[in-house]
Amino acid sequence: MTTLVRLVPIALSDEAEFLAAVAHSRKLHRPWVSPPTAPAEFRTLVEPAQGPANSTFVVRHESTHALVGFINISNIIRGSFHSAFLGYYAFAGHERQGLMRAGLALAIRTAFAELKLHRLEANIQPENLASIALVRSCGFALEGYSPRYLKIRGRWRDHERWAILAR
Repeated sequence: MTTLVRLVPIALSDEAEFLAAVAHSRKLHRPWVSPPTAPAEFRTLVEPAQGPANSTFVVRHESTHALVGFINISNIIRGSFHSAFLGYYAFAGHERQGLMRAGLALAIRTAFAELKLHRLEANIQPENLASIALVRSCGFALEGYSPRYLKIRGRWRDHERWAILAR
């Protein structure tokens, strides 16, 4: 099987390329996510990226090395829970090509095999059908509905809770 993408830990050196990709992806991201749009916001994203509570990656095309997306495994909780939240987004020009599906498959493998998590949860706005199809294709199951769960672009938005468990 050919590897489409690779996960690379996010780094300060990704700043210019990342911010350019975000600027190019405004239409794609609205209204689902609010990625960093300025250098200070990017640094705030990167600083805790590889600490004990987070593993944050850029998704790069294996052959072209183009920046195709972002994946964050965050709020890692240990103890008897061994769980984390999954956040992600593609960059414009790379969506609907199976690249983020390949990236999420790698992230799921990282979460369970390397981070030794038991559960990974993705919270998705119900209207974001592409994102729901993506997690469903990766084996996530719908667990519930959370009204006014996350504040995105200045509004509290409802979310569906999707999760996958280690096998």
